[in-house]
Amino acid sequence: MPRNHRPGPPPRVSVIVPARDAMPGITRAVTSAMEQTLGLSRLDIIAVDDGSADGTAEELDRLAAGCPSLHVVRNAHPCRGGAGGPRNTGLARATGDFVFFLDADARLAPDALRRMVAMADQNGTDVVLGKMVSPDGRGVPKAVFRHNQLRTDAHTSHAYATLEPCKLFRRSLIERLRLRFPAHLHHGEGKPFTAAAYLNASGISVVADYDCYHLGPGRASPGLADRVEAMRPLFETAARHTRPGIRRDTVMRHHIRRELCPALRALAREDETEARDRFLPELRRWALAHCSDALFPTLSAPERLMVHLLRTGRFDDLLSVVRNARRDTRCGHLVEKGSVYWLHPFFRDPDAEVPDDCFDVTDRLPVRHHLAGAGWHGRSTLRVRGRAAIDGLAADPEEDRAELVLRRREARDEVRIPVEATAEDDPAQFAADVDIAAGDGGTPLRPGVWDVFLDVRAQGISRTVRFGNRHDDGLDIGTARRVVAAGPGLRARVTPYFTSPYRNLSLDIGPAPRGAPCEVTEAVWHPSDKGTLVVAGRLLPPGTPARGRLLRLRAEHTDGRVLDHPVRFAAGHPAGAFTARLPVRDLGRGRWTVTLAVVGPGDQAPGRTAPAAPVPPPARLPGARWVRRGRPYYAKPLMGRGEVTLELRVAPVRLLAAVRNRLRLNS
Repeated sequence: MPRNHRPGPPPRVSVIVPARDAMPGITRAVTSAMEQTLGLSRLDIIAVDDGSADGTAEELDRLAAGCPSLHVVRNAHPCRGGAGGPRNTGLARATGDFVFFLDADARLAPDALRRMVAMADQNGTDVVLGKMVSPDGRGVPKAVFRHNQLRTDAHTSHAYATLEPCKLFRRSLIERLRLRFPAHLHHGEGKPFTAAAYLNASGISVVADYDCYHLGPGRASPGLADRVEAMRPLFETAARHTRPGIRRDTVMRHHIRRELCPALRALAREDETEARDRFLPELRRWALAHCSDALFPTLSAPERLMVHLLRTGRFDDLLSVVRNARRDTRCGHLVEKGSVYWLHPFFRDPDAEVPDDCFDVTDRLPVRHHLAGAGWHGRSTLRVRGRAAIDGLAADPEEDRAELVLRRREARDEVRIPVEATAEDDPAQFAADVDIAAGDGGTPLRPGVWDVFLDVRAQGISRTVRFGNRHDDGLDIGTARRVVAAGPGLRARVTPYFTSPYRNLSLDIGPAPRGAPCEVTEAVWHPSDKGTLVVAGRLLPPGTPARGRLLRLRAEHTDGRVLDHPVRFAAGHPAGAFTARLPVRDLGRGRWTVTLAVVGPGDQAPGRTAPAAPVPPPARLPGARWVRRGRPYYAKPLMGRGEVTLELRVAPVRLLAAVRNRLRLNS
């Protein structure tokens, strides 16, 4: 029965900590929960001692003596399995709006629960994943934590790749589904629980910009018997909470690739008789029940081969395949009639009788590609340099001509640009010229965002991949931003950038501001004059003399305030070249847009507005800080992707937040 709580509103989070012989890590785990910025009055910490004999019980009593929010529960009858039983004991006593399961050898970062609760409250989601980190380099999920996700689900994100229960769960979801952990399992007891929560949640949120959960030291890998035992409730849970079709296949594909196939590979280390009589019959039942005909082709060739042999009950052949897997991965490929086949010893062996489809790798051959750079070649041509090849297939430079493929988002426009080999000794090296003014069949590329792909070819095989995420260290693609001539009387603003979070190459093409009098070549903070932005550029068209021109650097606030700063052309500079300084430290708090305007005698008539040119946001402009009247202030560039004009946010530093950030960085 739930216990009586102290007077007041129910806690926001019940933190459940299962513990069995958990010294000395239990101290750090529980303390990390007690020190949450969410506040002890909003926490309900339930530590469940499951028959410890190493002083864990005494340490929990010591911690509870000084913390009214910490409650210690002792299982009268310790569970024979893993952490599932103690977690169930904690769930029976939890009263918080949310539940978080904290392992006894892990710890929470100080602001973790506050951030996760805020994410759930703001987006109405039932499960929140906080970024996981490992102190000893142990593998942790990365794809799901590339960026914050306000609201997603298990089918359209990478959330399902992490099934450990160290998440924030809305307790009403747990009680509605009557979720509990399988208490008898020694390994993987949290996966069925988390899978069921994912598949029934109203939404899932991800906190990726803060290291929320610090894993404990790595544990010994479980034996095959424990792994097979843990798979049974996992497959049953996935089948119970999904309907037949694409979504079920997506979930089952995950479990077949992550649980079933690794178990098959582990058979090589098991006794042959036990493998054939104990494990393979059960694994076969799961393959027959949960690997649909639509799912099967989505597996890799080695996985398809193993699953085919498993489903057809050919256990001896399957054991032979897993024992020789390392040798057989080095087999070559056969290119035939536009398809590529893996030359495994069973391929077209009349005795093996395995369908060719099990060896088809046409769509699986990896493409090795690398972006070396992008720069302007001529007035309107962007030259993209790199290298690309289909792994395992030799290309004929005369026959297999690769292409750069540009695809405009939210449209069906596609432009193909042939690439040229640039090195005789390395046919994979190439250059491609993207002509903004005439790249689309002799006409300018239309305004919009164009994603860059590579169509790589070898021996008649074509593979198209997204391009740019593998590039030289330190490559600053933002330096290629430019306003170019896009045809007679037309000018276009071209901004190459790397997408977030996957860092692929895209081009943002938009109309240049009409009447732009100049272009900016650099914007940096002054090295010694704090809070001063230095802008360099030149008048347009190139070579325009500065005589009779008055250049103004303009900062415009969102409320309409405009501050102009005159700029003088230094003697001895090339015609039209200039530098300018903007004392950002003198601007008021708020959001400011930075532009340049040129006026001459005829432009100064009353009511006439001078044409403006954008100050484009540099790719790597950091923030700046200074002190005004004894209080620290900062200016932060608002950086995203493809902006036209630099925008600065000016505000006083929040001292408490700054101290917290410093402590977090030093912790």
